Amino acid sequence: MSQTRTYTVTGMTCSHCVTSVLEEVGEVPGVTGVDVDLAGGRVVVTAEAPIDDDAVAAAVEEAGYRLENSGSSS
Repeated sequence: MSQTRTYTVTGMTCSHCVTSVLEEVGEVPGVTGVDVDLAGGRVVVTAEAPIDDDAVAAAVEEAGYRLENSGSSS
């Protein structure tokens, strides 16, 4: 059963930001999908196993942005 979590990310301002976050978060083990809402500053992550919030936070930081929350399940 897949899991989905929504995160708030600050610092994203353009399509390059979106691409960077998509690439980095997409490399987190177990992640099967990433959707970035630039206008809303949200990143929705889907995975087949429990999502590692720390790994997502590290990926967002690697992309050059900041995770504002630990995610909410949906």
